[in-house]
Amino acid sequence: MIKDNLRQVQRRIKAVDKNQQVTLIAVSKTKPISDLQQAIDIGQHHFGENYLQEALDKIKALENQNLIWHFIGAIQSNKTSQIAQNFDWVHSVDRLKIAKRLNQQRSDNLTKLNVLLQINIDNEPTKSGIFPKQIDDIIVHFSTLPNLTLRGFMCIPNPDNAKQSFAKMANILKKYPNLDTLSMGMSHDLELAIENGATFVRIGTDIFGKRG
Repeated sequence: MIKDNLRQVQRRIKAVDKNQQVTLIAVSKTKPISDLQQAIDIGQHHFGENYLQEALDKIKALENQNLIWHFIGAIQSNKTSQIAQNFDWVHSVDRLKIAKRLNQQRSDNLTKLNVLLQINIDNEPTKSGIFPKQIDDIIVHFSTLPNLTLRGFMCIPNPDNAKQSFAKMANILKKYPNLDTLSMGMSHDLELAIENGATFVRIGTDIFGKRG
């Protein structure tokens, strides 16, 4: 079932990903390790997790499988140390304080932590993320954070206007030629996201099924 679902998602991506630029992140929050193993068995290497302790258990159990782990959930200050030490990518940096803590707590013997700024692209007061007008003020600080590599942006758009929001994100990325990553698109809108320049899509339900 999971293997069939994963292959179907891969076909959907391939149908619109003309430049072969898109990496599929399997969002495995709340799912057992046995489910992840089914995806790994057919070549899935990128996994996204929202809940830190659950993710750490999976990372330890699967540590010999050469996986790439993405933290995509909300980040509390008291969780930054373990995120910094155990993940390859962090998609949900939404304030400078968090970036500074991740930088301070990333060990020098590890490769740089890949970071995305979470953008509140629709300026919704109830959503996390940096407002577009704040981006410049935050990006300038990354030159002082040697253990991080700022790669680009992540967003979760309002579904009522996802197409326009994805297009706005693509235009934002173009302003920063040193950045190369847009994390956007989930099970219901991955095609729209890819058409507008997504390089990561985060797919959970259409691979693993709905959360119980």
